[in-house]
Amino acid sequence: MVSEIMLNDDTIKVESYEEEKIDGLYKINVEFKVTSEEYHTITTLLYEGTFDVKVPERDLAFRGTIQQYFTSITNLYIEGQVGDYTLKLIEVKG
Repeated sequence: MVSEIMLNDDTIKVESYEEEKIDGLYKINVEFKVTSEEYHTITTLLYEGTFDVKVPERDLAFRGTIQQYFTSITNLYIEGQVGDYTLKLIEVKG
């Protein structure tokens, strides 16, 4: 089971991980928790949209872009809140 991914140089601990190849390109789906303390850092990172994606436990690395992401909560500025994030990344041809 994959326990973390890296987007650029930021490590994200994941709770679920799915990987597939579509037309020769990697697609990964991950779910992870975000606390109110991490919210600003994570949202700023995700706004970049395209990343160097690494999955160390799978020895996998590719340039990927967000295909879809959503969260269970939109206001994590309230202290003590935790949101469930779902992120789908797809490899960019290049």
